[in-house]
Amino acid sequence: MAALTQPTPLDHHFTAVVLPEFAGVAWTCVLMPNSADIFATRRAVKVTGTVDGCPLQSSLMPTGDGRHMLPVKALILKTIGKGVGDKVAVHLTARLS
Repeated sequence: MAALTQPTPLDHHFTAVVLPEFAGVAWTCVLMPNSADIFATRRAVKVTGTVDGCPLQSSLMPTGDGRHMLPVKALILKTIGKGVGDKVAVHLTARLS
């Protein structure tokens, strides 16, 4: 059984446009620029943070081009009053293992 580790604190901010899908995947998401360099991986990365101040726990999914896409649930978009085509402020606060 793998040992549990503590979350790694982050303080990374970016602004992105909400997309209806990316590369044929029909998830409402935002793209994080330079994420493969920031996280030193091109694999999925579990994170916590906020989208326009609304709490989020999700996984950044690799896109294959050095970025990751962050799925944003419809409930979060409804809560913050945003939708496809709108800009949102993302603040990542921890990397989970």
